[in-house]
Amino acid sequence: MRIARYTTGEDPAYGIVEGEAGAEVIHPLKGDPLYVGIVPAGGEPVALEEVRLLAPVIPRSKVIGIGRNYADHAKEFGNEVPAEPMMFLVPNTAVIGPGDPVVIPRGSATVDYEGELAVVIGKICKDVRPEQALECIWGYTCANDVSERVWQRGDGQWARAKGFDTSKPLGPWIVTDLDPSALRLVTRRDGEVVQDGSTADLVHDVPRLVSFASTYFTLLPGDVILTGTPAGVGPVQPGQRVSVEIEGIGTLDNPFVRR
Repeated sequence: MRIARYTTGEDPAYGIVEGEAGAEVIHPLKGDPLYVGIVPAGGEPVALEEVRLLAPVIPRSKVIGIGRNYADHAKEFGNEVPAEPMMFLVPNTAVIGPGDPVVIPRGSATVDYEGELAVVIGKICKDVRPEQALECIWGYTCANDVSERVWQRGDGQWARAKGFDTSKPLGPWIVTDLDPSALRLVTRRDGEVVQDGSTADLVHDVPRLVSFASTYFTLLPGDVILTGTPAGVGPVQPGQRVSVEIEGIGTLDNPFVRR
């Protein structure tokens, strides 16, 4: 099931996306399905092309990033693969939706894209075992973990480098029935393939990440875990576009601007 958050020019709404590519329609839902379940709102479906898609979830609590979770990405930056998941926190003000511009911040020098699989938590969980972890997941979406490299290296911690406003695009929707173990992930910059990987190469897989994070943080509905990026990350300039396509989900596309 594909669940989108969207607007027709009024308040944000949720709906189920159905149909083949280029002919999708949205069947409206009542309220936020994370909290009230899947309740049809009735009425006629809306053509996807007639709405503006929004970030499919705005985390109520937190975004948890995972660093160096692909061996080839760790190697390209000259880093070792951590024995345990390397976590960092991102404010929810960093989250934007598909098509929204990533605003390269003032004073930045090098801003990189990082295509990633994002995990959306569906229920309160704490100290869950890996074999229980999938029961805590509501669904999956595409993410771009945009990062300012000079700040990341200089600050010694990653809050500013990875948490600035608009740095965490999510979308285009959440897919609830998906096996995350071997999904192809392709990132394109201005149409050119720059990352081509698979979640089969995650050092710490999705159940391990959810279990590990829940050991230290109570995970709440709507929390998002970014699972890491494969090799091929690189800089983005104002005026360029980056798209992240994940098998079984779809494509997240965002322009980059400087103001």
